[in-house]
Amino acid sequence: MSGGDGVPALRPHEVGTTEFGERATLVQFSSAFCQPCRATRRILSDVGAMVDGVTHVEIDAESHLDLVRWLNISRTPTVLVLDADGRIVRRASGQPRKADVIAALGEAIGVH
Repeated sequence: MSGGDGVPALRPHEVGTTEFGERATLVQFSSAFCQPCRATRRILSDVGAMVDGVTHVEIDAESHLDLVRWLNISRTPTVLVLDADGRIVRRASGQPRKADVIAALGEAIGVH
């Protein structure tokens, strides 16, 4: 997972939710026929359930093309790890490993 990419902090409504997680938010860009997206959904949901204050939001990339272009999303799944203020701390394309997601969350919530 790589670091943030100069995009200003996101706001919840920009990613289709009413509020971010208290500590961090996992934003997943998916598409309808993407097999790795299903596995990624399970991984992110599991991690979100394990870590208090973390929310998982899934976005249909095809229905949010302006956001996809703005964030330079080039494939699905792409995962953005946001801190509590909506800043992108990490991003990754392809199916992530659970350990990598947990490590990225540690960075987002300030646990080292």
